[in-house]
Amino acid sequence: MTRKNALDTAVPDLSGKLAVVTGGSDGIGRGLGGRLARAGAEVVLPVRNAAKGAAAVERIRAEVPGARVSTRELDLASLESVAALGRTLVAEGRPVDILVNNAAVMTPATRQTSADGLELQFATNHLGHFALTAHLLPLLRAAGGARVATQSSIGARQGALAWDDLQAERGYAPMKVYSQSKLAVLMFGLELHRRSVAGGWGITSTLAHPGLTSTNLQTAGPNLGRAKRTTWLDRAFRWQSRLGLFVQTVDDGLRPVLYAATAPGAVGGAFYGPGGLGHLTGPVVEQPLYRSARSEEEARRVWQVSQELAGVRFPDGVTAAES
Repeated sequence: MTRKNALDTAVPDLSGKLAVVTGGSDGIGRGLGGRLARAGAEVVLPVRNAAKGAAAVERIRAEVPGARVSTRELDLASLESVAALGRTLVAEGRPVDILVNNAAVMTPATRQTSADGLELQFATNHLGHFALTAHLLPLLRAAGGARVATQSSIGARQGALAWDDLQAERGYAPMKVYSQSKLAVLMFGLELHRRSVAGGWGITSTLAHPGLTSTNLQTAGPNLGRAKRTTWLDRAFRWQSRLGLFVQTVDDGLRPVLYAATAPGAVGGAFYGPGGLGHLTGPVVEQPLYRSARSEEEARRVWQVSQELAGVRFPDGVTAAES
């Protein structure tokens, strides 16, 4: 069944296109940047850590001679930083053909907050990308047929929106809050597609998840707020990925979002991920939408609350369901 439904992840010629990929200093983002550059795209990697960003650029250029790749400054946990990147790219005036909302922080052991005082996972994983998409909307619309590919997680499958405590001020459970942030991300991508269709924005919004992929995401988040770094989880993930035991490598894990971002056959509002056991690993397939994300009413509520929290506003308009 998996082989029959597997999708072709060959990347079309992207010459002349501009791609913006968050989280590009490491892991899936860096690997994705290399794949896009190899296909001819000019790639911008907005990063928080300038040194890591520069190292990622050099690695991509070593792998793809002649690659047009550069960094810009971005801290997704700061709404002002997000707005500043938007102003920078708008001033440069280049239409954005591909936006990949990929960066994330995962399960800090204790509740952390963003520069704006918001819970860190919700602020970084969801609100930062929501605001970035809003700021870049003029450039996406100017591209004509732009693609926005948003990275969710299998954690969204068990996610639930705690409307009475979105910022986890009354109770913080790391995985529960992470799952909520990735559910919000998923609902945002779906609602973005509905609003693009209804408003004639000309943007195709697709969704993806990487299954279980070995990156530094498994340790960077859990070590936030710890006096002593925990490394056993990272070692376990890397060992399992080498053996192919329910965890895949970055090269495999980036394929769903690569398909979502570039494939001519990718469908707006569709959700792509690994097709193997538990959707943890395997070839890319289109997947049923998680039950937790199917409510259009909740997606509209996520949209409105996110506009308020992020201090941004998309063009007025109604979704097909509201019209």
